[in-house]
Amino acid sequence: MKEITMMILNDCPHCKRAAKMIEALKEKHPEYQDIVIKAYDENEHPEISSQFDYYYVPSMFIDGQKLHEGVPSFEAVEAVLKAALA
Repeated sequence: MKEITMMILNDCPHCKRAAKMIEALKEKHPEYQDIVIKAYDENEHPEISSQFDYYYVPSMFIDGQKLHEGVPSFEAVEAVLKAALA
C-alpha cells in the first residue's frame, strides 16, 4: 500500500469536498481504510509544497507522481485510492 500526499488550502471548498469524498469512500469500501493520506496546506508547509508540480488544489500524489489536480469527483478520488492499493 502506498501513501498519498495531498496538497490543499484549508479554506478551499474543493479541498473540503475532496476530504468528504475520501471519508465517504473509506466508509463504503473497507479496503481503503488503511490508506495513509498526508494532507499539507501549501501556505503552512511551503517547504513541502515546493517539492511538487501542481497549480490547483486539491492535488494528490503517490511517489511524487500527480494523480489528481483541481476540482474533485468521486471517480477521480477513488482512482487515486485504488492506485494507492496497487
